[in-house]
Amino acid sequence: MNRYMALDVGDRTIGVAISDPLFIMASGHSTIFRENLEKDLEILKDIIVKESIIKIVVGLPKNMNNTLGERAEETKEFQAMLQRRTGLEVVLWDERLTTMESERILQEGGVRRENRKERIDWMAATLILQSYMDAHPIPEK
Repeated sequence: MNRYMALDVGDRTIGVAISDPLFIMASGHSTIFRENLEKDLEILKDIIVKESIIKIVVGLPKNMNNTLGERAEETKEFQAMLQRRTGLEVVLWDERLTTMESERILQEGGVRRENRKERIDWMAATLILQSYMDAHPIPEK
């Protein structure tokens, strides 16, 4: 069963979410604690194989005025490298406010402050993926 994967790429962590096989619902998968690029890629490739990933959506951190800053440029470089190294389509998707929304959801869900930090990244990735899938529904066959 094929799936999509979304990434919320940060300096220290990468939040990972995956879709269901029908491309309707996104779910948090994991948080990768970054060591180096090769190790990060090894972990991502393992997820890609195990979860039958066919497309990757990477959150693009735009500024509120819709401009791209240094972090967005780094994300674009990561996207291009990931596409080259995996051979999969890797699309960028606006991630503005997903971290704030993730914090709110976790807080309202009663997750304690010390536990929110380890969940915030995959929650943001989940919001990125859900937003992407909502905007790009898969046509029924």
